[in-house]
Parts: sequence; C-alpha cells; structure tokens
Amino acid sequence: MPEHGHYHQVLDDLRPQHRALRQLIPDVYRAFNDMSGAAMGAGALEPKVKELMAVVVGIVNGCDGCIASHAHAAVRAGATREEAAEAIGVAIMMHGGPATVYGARAFEAISEFADATEPKAT
Repeated sequence: MPEHGHYHQVLDDLRPQHRALRQLIPDVYRAFNDMSGAAMGAGALEPKVKELMAVVVGIVNGCDGCIASHAHAAVRAGATREEAAEAIGVAIMMHGGPATVYGARAFEAISEFADATEPKAT
C-alpha cells in the first residue's frame, strides 16, 4: 500500500466521522451533496477554478479538512501547482498573515496530491 502524507491522512481520519454523522442526519448530508454538485459542476467556471476557490475559503477559515478535500479535488480537476499558488496569493492578499499559514498548508496539500498523481520514474 502506498505511503501517503498528512493531507491524505486528514481525509482518512474524517471519513469515519462523516460516515457516523451521515447515518444520523442523512437528509442533511443528501441536501449538502446535492448543493455541492450544483455548485461545483461544470458551468461558466471550470470545476478546477471552483475547487481552487473552495481551497481559498478553506484557507481563510483555517479548515484543514476543507483544504485537504478541495486540494485533492482541485488536483483531480487538473489544477496545477502554479494555479494553486496564484489562488493562494489572492487568499493572502484578502486575509493577510493568517492566510500565509493556511496558504502554506494548502500548497503542501496541493503538492502532496499532485505528487500522488504523477507517474513515478522507473
């Protein structure tokens, strides 16, 4: 089994917690999933742009789970490190010093997920 970094672990740690809560409030989770699908689907903005926007909101709110989830989704949607860095720059401009901390965490998450998707040299 491949070794994963911190942000893979954040998602793994949250998975059983979400599963347990979803069993107690399935209608809330179903509605949230429907809203997420509507908000994040293809439209005038590409999904990777929307995911980078969500990463920025995670930075501003200091939410490692949000950063992990949306960094992973952003990379899957094709966001590059350079695009993520520019989005993080906007978060820093708008939120100041705290965004430099969570922005660095977000860049680490993007890099971790990007590294996991890149082919390994043989």
